Amino acid sequence: MSRILVTGGAGYIGSHTAHVLMEHGFDVVVADDLSRGHRHNVAPERLHVVSMQDTAALTELMTTGRVEAVIHFAAYIAVGESTREPELYFNNNLSGSLSLLTAMQRAGVKRLVFSSTAAVYGNPMSVPISEDAPFAPVSPYGESKVMVEKVLRWLSDLRGLKSVCLRYFNACGADPAAGLGEEHDPETHLIPLLLRAIRAGTPITIFGDDYDTPDGTCIRDYIHVRDLAEAHVLALESLLSGGESDVFNVGTGSGYSVMEVLRTVEKIVGKRVPYTVGARREGDPPVLVANPDRLQRSLGWSPRSSSLETIVRSAWEFEQKRAAAG
Repeated sequence: MSRILVTGGAGYIGSHTAHVLMEHGFDVVVADDLSRGHRHNVAPERLHVVSMQDTAALTELMTTGRVEAVIHFAAYIAVGESTREPELYFNNNLSGSLSLLTAMQRAGVKRLVFSSTAAVYGNPMSVPISEDAPFAPVSPYGESKVMVEKVLRWLSDLRGLKSVCLRYFNACGADPAAGLGEEHDPETHLIPLLLRAIRAGTPITIFGDDYDTPDGTCIRDYIHVRDLAEAHVLALESLLSGGESDVFNVGTGSGYSVMEVLRTVEKIVGKRVPYTVGARREGDPPVLVANPDRLQRSLGWSPRSSSLETIVRSAWEFEQKRAAAG
């Protein structure tokens, strides 16, 4: 049984991936400083509360725990916050990653799956977006991920560190049976905000309805978090079996507009979503959709749970359970 270190494993995508890893028979160790993750997402015996900046502690954890590979999620992810506090994002996302990579070198761990993002593309020149599109981030968050990807390329060439970077699009949905879902504070993702608008009766703001799309609202590629977790498992298995470093988009290849998502939420919940229309957000491209062909060809991945209705239904079930628990 391979032991895998999951950094940021108390957060949204990290906790789902840790859960799926264990379903696949891996022994999982989680490192998280709990600044944005949640203790209740991880079994106590698996959780190590440690900062990514603590190189010595990470080295000891990987050495004594005989870790064979790392899946690295520990990062701040709010684009808007990154524009207000760029130093925070470069310190946490880049410096934290460098500390982890130093610890891996010292511990002799040579395989890494990196949580990257479609934000590395910025405003793409064409869609669907393929992996050979140029880096063009428009936020410190996206830039921090580009920087780590570049470091990983050098370490693959110079240190023999094999890595897979997964650039994913709009992760969403939940695993209510496992008690896992979106709990960001503050919440910035569309589907939980729509669901909470219904529960609270407070209108959500739709940012722009005059884009060059069929209904005037932005179109995005929504992928269920479980499908995303499965992509991490496949990337990990590839590395453990001797696979080379690579980069993959993780998306469905299909897009839904903000209003299509809103109407689907209304259909699933059976209530109207209160909303107002505001101005466009700076830097929001009209359409962001992945070309996932490379991932499907190379690793045999395909989305199984990413129909919009399945995504919304799982998120709504999680929200209901969380509300009932108080």
